Amino acid sequence: MNTLVQRIETAKDANDKAVQSSMLSPRFYTTDFAEINRINIEPLRKEWDIMMREYEGDNNHDHFQRDASFADEVAQSMTQLSKEMRQEFIDFLVSSLTSEYSGCILYNEIRKNISNPDLKQLMAYMARDEARHAGFINQSLRDFDLGIDLGSLKREKAYTFFKPKYILYATYLSEKIGYARYITIFRHLERHPDKRFHPIFRWFERWCNDEFRHGESFALIIRANPHLLRGGNVLWIRFFLLAVYATMYVRDHTRPMLHEAMGLDSATYDYAVFDITTQITRQVFPIALDTDNPKFRAGLAKLFTISKANDLAKKQGGWLGKLKQAWFVSQACLVFGKLYLLPIKRQVLTADVRMEPVW
Repeated sequence: MNTLVQRIETAKDANDKAVQSSMLSPRFYTTDFAEINRINIEPLRKEWDIMMREYEGDNNHDHFQRDASFADEVAQSMTQLSKEMRQEFIDFLVSSLTSEYSGCILYNEIRKNISNPDLKQLMAYMARDEARHAGFINQSLRDFDLGIDLGSLKREKAYTFFKPKYILYATYLSEKIGYARYITIFRHLERHPDKRFHPIFRWFERWCNDEFRHGESFALIIRANPHLLRGGNVLWIRFFLLAVYATMYVRDHTRPMLHEAMGLDSATYDYAVFDITTQITRQVFPIALDTDNPKFRAGLAKLFTISKANDLAKKQGGWLGKLKQAWFVSQACLVFGKLYLLPIKRQVLTADVRMEPVW
């Protein structure tokens, strides 16, 4: 039995899982709306207006509709999964929903609290897309009688304050790595349809193209404000790259059976995603992490080992368990610091900001 995944047996368990805040769980964010309101995209007005017309066209408006075979596939495939595998898949759905809904809330709150017409329009479109994604995942959770109360989640989950530039870096990266994750799974299952154990994976291609377009929007914002890519801000870019990659690696390795069921190895999958993300982020980031460096890979593996030990200390409880947790957190910080100081790759930004989702 996978002791790293919290068991979800009831709708209350699912809602409690979504509300939890931890190093690995998706977070809800708030920011300085007045500063967001002052963002200027005029240097890339032509590209911006083209993108807004794409959003207005809404080419995915009918994508998130379950077809007649969806329920039949669920009924047939879910009975073939072990209880442990079923738990990992449900954990994946809850985490994915929380992440998508986090974006919906953030974009909607920015929309309501700013007057900047460009950003206000963008946030409305992106909140629309993320609401569809979260709702679609929630339908699959309801198949297990585990639907999330989104209104309650919005009220009860803790919010983390991020400065606007942190929001830009982190959101750009999360949207692009989200694309890389979904398209890697979709392409793999396209080649191995026998490994597609749930019909939701059939929706991943056009779904992840929404994620790609969201990232393109933030790429335009960042490139239109080049001070965000100079000086000390490069250190923040480096931090968010490492934080997102490390979190993804550790989280994915807590659900190894999920990838095994799809015929994937967690580490191989993660590094394929990192490679795609590195290729994409040339449009914005002047640096990239050297994810092929053996020291980098050993460091991520060490973070996962520490995370497992920390989870056991949490379960142990008491003063000794808390003492162990403090030790493991300090060790994780030390490893993260060493990873942060590893050599990085410098890269020249692409001439054209926009990219096509060709992976």
